[in-house]
Amino acid sequence: MRDEFGREVRYLRLSVTDRCNCRCLYCMPADGVPMMRHDQILSFEQMRDIVAAAASLGVRKVRLTGGEPLVRRGVVDLVRMVATVPGIDEVCMTTNATLLAPVAADLRDAGLTRLNVSLDTLDPQRYARITRCGRLEDALAGLEAARRAGFAHTKINCVLVGGLNDDQLRPLAQLARDHDLTVRFIELMRMGECASWPASRFVSADEVLAAVPELEPVGGEGVSEVYRAPGWRGSVGLIRPMTHQFCGQCDRIRISADGHLRPCLHSAASVDLRGLSGQQLLDAIRRGILAKPKGHRMQGGRASDAGRNMNEIGG
Repeated sequence: MRDEFGREVRYLRLSVTDRCNCRCLYCMPADGVPMMRHDQILSFEQMRDIVAAAASLGVRKVRLTGGEPLVRRGVVDLVRMVATVPGIDEVCMTTNATLLAPVAADLRDAGLTRLNVSLDTLDPQRYARITRCGRLEDALAGLEAARRAGFAHTKINCVLVGGLNDDQLRPLAQLARDHDLTVRFIELMRMGECASWPASRFVSADEVLAAVPELEPVGGEGVSEVYRAPGWRGSVGLIRPMTHQFCGQCDRIRISADGHLRPCLHSAASVDLRGLSGQQLLDAIRRGILAKPKGHRMQGGRASDAGRNMNEIGG
């Protein structure tokens, strides 16, 4: 199905929980945020039905997000349920990987096709500072377990934060030198906790190209500009929501853990899908797709219009 601007929506990001075992500086306050009650969060059966309805409208890829999806009990079962929905070709997950090692093989067996791992630094002390309560060794153990389980083309997501990790760009990028990985650097967005941060925190993705001048452009993948360096096994991606708006290529919608379809990460618009089924559910998803705005309005230092923290939306 296409939105009002001709963009074909084929990608659904499904938040399975608003909870997380970390408290990343750019995602939520140090003392956390009010969490949804368990009775507010969609059941796995409701999530499967929403995915099935979206698939009938043309969605082909589902990404499970959070919060941290691995804190949701039984998430392997949800992967299996979503992977068997007719029309769904790809089931992915975004995770901080600190809880991944014990379940990586089970997720692969259940039908998970690919992983995105949030990793903003390779320095243990800096990692503890950014995540507030995470351990780098757990994330790296999760990555290794994923490799052993057979996950390929894993993507590393690194949020660029001035004064925190902008001196780590080359070591992070070089993960793609020796491994079949894509290391993606994402410009920090003015939303949630970050809306009032000073301008020095917002670093252009051009800094990556300055730190790793041997990178050469090789095309694009979705909203990411892709680069490679001679002899490297993997690639580097740049995602520029602040300096190069890519909304014209956006093909995604989001479902929050409490069942609200959000047509844009940076819009307050939402459509409540809870309790709907059959034609009513299909019609509501159609309304959400048609409500996708042409673009966000964060240029010039303006904050996101989302009105929620990242953990509540699903990234």
